[in-house]
Amino acid sequence: MSNAPEMTRRDWMGLLARAQPARLAELFPELPAHRLTRAPEIGTVMVQGRTGGTGAPFNLGEVTVTRCALQLGDDRVGHAYVQGRDKSHALRAAAVDALLQGAEAARLHRDVLAPLAEDEAQARQALAEKAAATRVEFFTLVRGEDA
Repeated sequence: MSNAPEMTRRDWMGLLARAQPARLAELFPELPAHRLTRAPEIGTVMVQGRTGGTGAPFNLGEVTVTRCALQLGDDRVGHAYVQGRDKSHALRAAAVDALLQGAEAARLHRDVLAPLAEDEAQARQALAEKAAATRVEFFTLVRGEDA
């Protein structure tokens, strides 16, 4: 039974990175046996922007990130970069990344990724509704001399 949506590694790594750490821990409480190849470490990365979205790049500023890499007993390797300073979030995301590369993928899609995607969709919907509530509709009246 593979109801797993077609999701690339890039997609699931982004979803894991954007997930709320407490929610990820709730959905994936137990870490598998692993060996750290890069213990969770905190650093910064330079964020670039582009003028008008397509113009010349410029340095916008630095963002704090935590990265981690681990290896499972069967040599699968998982990586994670998460925004912020949460080492357990990076460790958990790397473990899920590694497991998604094996036989557990369908179960993890169903039990971890699908709920995270639903949470993200609900958060985006709530933000869109909040923005829509502030929308102002402008209209003009036809004046006598315009008729």
